Amino acid sequence: MGQDQTKQQIEKGLHLYQSNQTEKALRVWMRVLEKSADPAGRFRVLGCLITAHAEMGRYKDMLKFAVVQIDTARELEDPDFLTESYLNLARSNEKLCEFQKTISYCKTCLNMQGTTVSLQLNGQVSLSMGNAFLGLSIFQKALECFEKALRYAHNNDDKMLECRVCCSLGNFYAQIKESMKIALQHGDRPLQALCLLCFADIHRSRKDLQTAFPRYDSSMSIMTEIGNRLGLIQVLLGVTKCWMIQKELDKALESIEKAQELAEGLGNKLGLLKLHCLCERIYRTKGQQQELRDHVVKFHECVEEMELYCGMCGESIGEKNNQLQALPCSHFFHL
Repeated sequence: MGQDQTKQQIEKGLHLYQSNQTEKALRVWMRVLEKSADPAGRFRVLGCLITAHAEMGRYKDMLKFAVVQIDTARELEDPDFLTESYLNLARSNEKLCEFQKTISYCKTCLNMQGTTVSLQLNGQVSLSMGNAFLGLSIFQKALECFEKALRYAHNNDDKMLECRVCCSLGNFYAQIKESMKIALQHGDRPLQALCLLCFADIHRSRKDLQTAFPRYDSSMSIMTEIGNRLGLIQVLLGVTKCWMIQKELDKALESIEKAQELAEGLGNKLGLLKLHCLCERIYRTKGQQQELRDHVVKFHECVEEMELYCGMCGESIGEKNNQLQALPCSHFFHL
């Protein structure tokens, strides 16, 4: 089966699938897979089969086709195809509750950035990774991933992705409520503080600041009571972002000052780096060039101290998506 016939048969299968003639569509696509000599066509028909089996809940078959697709992508030696196939592999493992594998494949996707298609898939990758972290009950990382996915959805006006992220956030919220219930039953104050922080971050991500602020206040109260200074930094970072959304920049700077004092006392360089980054945004908005330059310098000092720079070209790592490689000495460099 040549390239033109392959394309024609794939379209025929899509027409059948959209007409709810699923089994007929699957037979057409399987015939294409068996007979087509066109690698790009085979890649596309495998994508159709993966999507169809995902929607039918046949996740083991979905994984089987994802594995074949990644072999086809390697044969094509195209980074766009390879990124898409790794995402399908991640999604298949997510559906089968193989969460560690999902996270690993998602990270592979993010390390393969640089192409237009790769950047378009970032939102779906972040969503899949967030679902995996949620499955492992690593709530803070899950929420960070969902927030990234939601930003991609809004920036690209992707309503389907936005809907899927909101569904995941609903599941996330339900699990946090359950965790909060358990924490209250057992008098687990550290877990109560963490749940309240997660609740506050969820409301902030939905721009519901009226609900977010009281949650941050309650979390801060418990964090102070139990002496969790690292947790207090996270709370103050969230509060700062709320003030920035409301364009109350002076109040945001007050929160940053408190967080900076705690971070310096702990020697928490990552916290300081995040704070300098927020200050940079605030002073750029305020047009205060000297303060802006000061925090840009301090930001890069943190990057230097944490060795978050390329061992080859010397540029900082983490400001944008890059493909990285680790050396045996644990240093990183750009590819």
